[in-house]
Amino acid sequence: MFSDKTSHIDDNTIELLENAQNRIRQKRNVYRHFIFFLFISGFILFINLVLSVGDNLMFFDYSWSIWVVLIWSFILMYHLFDVFVSKRIISKKWVSVQKSHLIKVQQEKIRSLKKHIEKKSKIYADSNSNNLNQMITIIVAASENDIIGNNNKLIWHLSKDLIRFKNLTKGHHVIMGRKTFESMPKALPNRTNVVITRNKNYTAENITVVDSLERALKVCKDDPQPFIIGGGEIYRIGLKYAKRIELTRVYHNFEGDTTFPQIDKNLWKEVKDIKMFDIENHNYNFSFITYDKI
Repeated sequence: MFSDKTSHIDDNTIELLENAQNRIRQKRNVYRHFIFFLFISGFILFINLVLSVGDNLMFFDYSWSIWVVLIWSFILMYHLFDVFVSKRIISKKWVSVQKSHLIKVQQEKIRSLKKHIEKKSKIYADSNSNNLNQMITIIVAASENDIIGNNNKLIWHLSKDLIRFKNLTKGHHVIMGRKTFESMPKALPNRTNVVITRNKNYTAENITVVDSLERALKVCKDDPQPFIIGGGEIYRIGLKYAKRIELTRVYHNFEGDTTFPQIDKNLWKEVKDIKMFDIENHNYNFSFITYDKI
């Protein structure tokens, strides 16, 4: 009711206070009426019935004092009814005004919420529309126990995997989190590097900085196949947008602090599996597996 910016009382509060003051006056008048009624009625009954003043004045076999007290009782009852039933602290007019004000406020809130939803929907639609033919792809290397890294570093070195990564992502947008970017010596050449960070002042050479995966995908809207390259949290969010997963499965269990989410076979279909076993200068067997979203 009180304005945040001034010490003044708003009109609604003033009207409510005026109604409250009026209510107090009404109750005070009823109380005075009741006291006056008791005093005068008692006095009238005393002089009539005890002192016999006007003893011969009768109406329908009842003394005049009885009729005076009875009529006054009805007047007092009407006064009580008028104050406690007919008249209320909040008048019908005030209730109507407040109802209209409340409806107006709610309509403003609904309009504001509608604008917010439309704005969010547009951002989502822009990032998700990405042309129906756009192939948003997650590319990742993970161990048998879904470890993808430790202390922000790769645990294994597989040159064949690095060559495949380079060939697939060359000429495309690569989307990554800040930590993933900082684990690399510099921005990946021949690609558009999009880095996600909450730090609005973050800068580095040859990168585009955004604050969410949704905005990153909007940046990539003209790329027929943008790649999400990590890290763990970006992969987790990216699964709902991706249409393909290019997975290098390393057949060994490792210890690490970053994992790739388990692939739900109800949502993803394996379409290709290229075995890379007993490859020279590679310490582990691995496969290049492609999943497409069902």
